[in-house]
Amino acid sequence: MRQLNDQVIIVQVLVGVFLCINTMLIITFFMKDTFYRTMRYILFAVTLLSDCLILILSDLLLILSYFRLSIQVSLCLIMFGVSSVCNFVTPFTLTAMTLERYVAICMPLRHGELCSTRSALQCILIIHGLSSVPCILILSVFFASVSLSSFTQYRVCSVEMFILRSWQGHLRSAIGQFYFLIMCIIIVFSYIQIMKVAKAASGENKKSTHKGLRTVALHAFQLLLCLIQLWCPFIEAAVLQIDFMLYVNVRYFNYIMFSLTPRCLSPLIYGLRDDKFFLALKYHVLFHKSGFRRQMLSPIL
Repeated sequence: MRQLNDQVIIVQVLVGVFLCINTMLIITFFMKDTFYRTMRYILFAVTLLSDCLILILSDLLLILSYFRLSIQVSLCLIMFGVSSVCNFVTPFTLTAMTLERYVAICMPLRHGELCSTRSALQCILIIHGLSSVPCILILSVFFASVSLSSFTQYRVCSVEMFILRSWQGHLRSAIGQFYFLIMCIIIVFSYIQIMKVAKAASGENKKSTHKGLRTVALHAFQLLLCLIQLWCPFIEAAVLQIDFMLYVNVRYFNYIMFSLTPRCLSPLIYGLRDDKFFLALKYHVLFHKSGFRRQMLSPIL
């Protein structure tokens, strides 16, 4: 069996840290009923759950690939389906959160009507429906092309095993880039509209509007990283023709920069920058810390 190298260990540490932070934020979300009755916090929780699934599955696939461990094709298929859907859920949810900020700042009188809990649930269904389209297209061709005995075979799990024809990869990439084009248009539109309101605002409204602008800008940066992730397979394929070790290093860099990094920005944007959520998180951490201390000291006392 291969020995763990520094790169794999660094990934395990980063994934572990991000999962701990995200789990803490998810627990905080469920501790206060205000959060799961507010659209932006509901969408934030969806992003956190999606990011956690992506982190776990991508790390698991990395370990399986690194040690060349085989698993049943049917299990690999489930992992591919979930990771493929979650890969699009995060950017779609970020776009929905941007629209929510646009409505809150530019249409405050209609915010309660348009951004209700019911609207949030409908939005989540639409997001998951759109996110499933590329996965359904690829798996439909796979189901139609292979025999039933193939599902019980053991192979090293990878995305490439489900893309049987080159046009499938091109179609998947085209759908992804079309999605991101629409998302970019929405974010740019929202940013411009919020900027107009920011110029006309004054006092406390101006401060709130500028904070909304910074939030939209951070969402745009996250989307940019997610978009670059779609181009990574083409870059990696070109590098593979030049040098294998260079390909390994480029793939490792792409995973850290364009897969892990976007997942660590969500806690920063809402978990730490949002005053209400940060106070709830701070209370949750301090409360449990003091409770743990009392529990440890009670046998001594």
